[in-house]
Formats: sequence, C-alpha cells, structure tokens
Amino acid sequence: MTRVKICGLTSREDLRAAIDAGADAVGLLVDVPVDSPREIDTQRAVELADAVPPFVTTVLVTMPETPERAVELVEAVEPDAVQVHGDIGAGDLAYLTATVSAQVLKVVDAADPEAARRYDDLADGLLVDSVDDDGAGGTGRTHDWERTAEVAATLDSPVILAGGLTPGNVADAVRAVEPFGVDVASGVEAADPADVAGRKDPDAVAEFVATAKRARTTPTP
Repeated sequence: MTRVKICGLTSREDLRAAIDAGADAVGLLVDVPVDSPREIDTQRAVELADAVPPFVTTVLVTMPETPERAVELVEAVEPDAVQVHGDIGAGDLAYLTATVSAQVLKVVDAADPEAARRYDDLADGLLVDSVDDDGAGGTGRTHDWERTAEVAATLDSPVILAGGLTPGNVADAVRAVEPFGVDVASGVEAADPADVAGRKDPDAVAEFVATAKRARTTPTP
C-alpha cells in the first residue's frame, strides 16, 4: 500500500484532519528562504510535532543554508524525519545523516530525476518534486511520471512522489510510478479565498489519502 504524507500543516485543525484521514506522515515547513503560506516558526513546529500520535511520522521540511542549521532544527523540533530541499551536496548530506537521529529525505528536482542516483547511498529516502528556481516545492506542478518511474526502478532508496498531486490524479500517479509514498500540499488546500492561505480542506485530504491507498500497483513477485 502506498504511504501518504500531507505536507505544509500550520494548525492543529489541519493536523487532526490529516491524522483522522489516515495519513502516514505529516510535514512541517520551517526555515525556508521563499515566501510560503505553509511556513511556520520553530516553536510552532515543536508544538505540532508534540501533538502527533504514535505511528504517524513527523517530517521537518526545510531548506537550510548549511547542514549545521538543519542539525539545529532537528534537535529543536525532534522530528522522525527531515526533508531537505535545496542545493545540498553529497558531502553535506552525508554529514547530516551521520549527525542526526532522524531519517533524512533528499528532495530531487523532477526535471533531473537522474540526479537522485548521487544521493541513493546517502539518504534514507528520495522525494521527487516539481521545484521552483530556488529549489522549493509546493509549486502545484506535475511532471513526467514515466521518466520518474524509469529512474525510481533503478534506485535502492524508497522514492516519494510529489508535484501537482491532487485527489483527482493521485491514483494515476501511483499506478505510473509505483512509489513508496506520495506527498501533497497545495493539492488538498482550501480553494475558498475567504479561507486562510495554506489551510487544508479536510474533505480533500480524506479523499486524497483514501484514493492513494486504494490505487493498485503491480504486485512484487
């Protein structure tokens, strides 16, 4: 069964909606150099992480200027995993994985999925996303799933698929790529302009989780 992460949570209400829907992981966005309605400060991340029940993975999502800054954030928030965006080299990633107790997920630009091979032996998981010019995710853009699938089949690390996923297309994405997991942020956010930017739509979250988990992939022999 495909695992599901709901990313960019900013409130206890959205956290509860994700957990009630059966999400396997929740993402908390801290310390990114881009303007995002999903970013929260470190203290808020600590509060939300503390509210996550057992058997749900907390993921600190960050784009640190240095690996040392990523270590600081992990020590403060104490997540189960840290998802690193940006241009972090293999040496810095190796330092990070050796220093923190959390599992380390490296984000790879979907426009160059072959780059994932550079981190395959270093990261605990690889997240393929449609990133912007700064390397940040949450763009709401899909990408070439067939190309991603070809690369994913050659990797030892678990692959998480992101980028433009919605309740309407996640089943097709799962069947095309057969990822370990899928990751969504903007695709389950409230469309009503009266709502706070970045807030999640509980119905969309529930539909996304259920659809992703029902989607059939090719059984492993």
